[in-house]
Amino acid sequence: MQRYLVLEDGTTYRGTAFGADQAKTGEVVFTTGMTGYQEAITDQSFANQILVFTNPLIGNYGVNLDDDESLLPEIKGVVCRKLARVATNWRMQDDLANFLTQRGIPGLEGIDTRALVKKLRQHGTLRGRLVDDLTDLDQVVAALKQATPMKNIIPLVSTKSPYPNPGTKRNIVVVDFGIKHSILRELAKRDCNVIVLPHTATATQVLNLHADGVLLSNGPGDPLEMTAAAEMVKEVEQHLPVFGICMGHQILALANGAKTVKMKFGHRGFNHPVKNVATGEVNFTSQNHGYAVDATSIDPDRLLITHVEINDGTVEGLRHKHYPAFSVQFHPDAAPGPHDAEQLFDDFINLVDQRKKGRN
Repeated sequence: MQRYLVLEDGTTYRGTAFGADQAKTGEVVFTTGMTGYQEAITDQSFANQILVFTNPLIGNYGVNLDDDESLLPEIKGVVCRKLARVATNWRMQDDLANFLTQRGIPGLEGIDTRALVKKLRQHGTLRGRLVDDLTDLDQVVAALKQATPMKNIIPLVSTKSPYPNPGTKRNIVVVDFGIKHSILRELAKRDCNVIVLPHTATATQVLNLHADGVLLSNGPGDPLEMTAAAEMVKEVEQHLPVFGICMGHQILALANGAKTVKMKFGHRGFNHPVKNVATGEVNFTSQNHGYAVDATSIDPDRLLITHVEINDGTVEGLRHKHYPAFSVQFHPDAAPGPHDAEQLFDDFINLVDQRKKGRN
């Protein structure tokens, strides 16, 4: 069956449908990852977006429950050059097309993804709609042009109530803005007893849990909507070690007076080189964000830039000069992606342990 991707500028791409038989609208973005399609699709940072894969073939190793980054992904659609007709992997439990069908996610294959990505790089991200019928093309384009960016996406993907990820030794509070399961796995590896709180958590709620440290998770949307979370962090960072990842990085920056800006087409993939400013070491990192911290807005008396993206100079890491708080724009949990930066979890644990020793 044919399916079309319609962009707000009137451009259409015709291909073959797979996945759910539904029409969906979202911000069209692309990822440069060669593998890891399941982790990307289930990453809640892609909520309300139609994801274009630059790798020409996806689906060749199927899917399995172990690689899910969320149970109910809010991604609006998947676009690729070719969907594998045969998938094989000893860990495989399902194929990608059926996986998407069960989760209500439409897919489109067989289009010129290189041309589409070139358009997005030249013009920036565009709104788009996946449809099976072009009889009302003018109406679809008009609706896309008139649509305003979706707001308040994080409440769709954040937990509605607290829950534990039991462990031992260290008590860590995680504030969920759209958390990836791999972050919880990394904390579990490091003997952490975790309590996950909704994005609405207040400083009082966090501090009343007598935690040893706080982790601010990744998440979708505009960080400027998270003013309440920034106020929470402003108070909590004075009492507990704080580690922010992606959206958490942006919220830590906002809490300390910096500003964020929307990028032209963002960073999505896991081949982004990031330099440690202090050591000069370069790590390849996994990234998924459409907003960035404005370097010119950072107060040098409060925050130190620790990492920068080599290709465009984007601020990729911050550390507080007075409190044990730091953050990175990339994903050190590396799911998918290289494990170059996973030691940042150890850095967070070291801050937690140092604070515990100081109290004893």
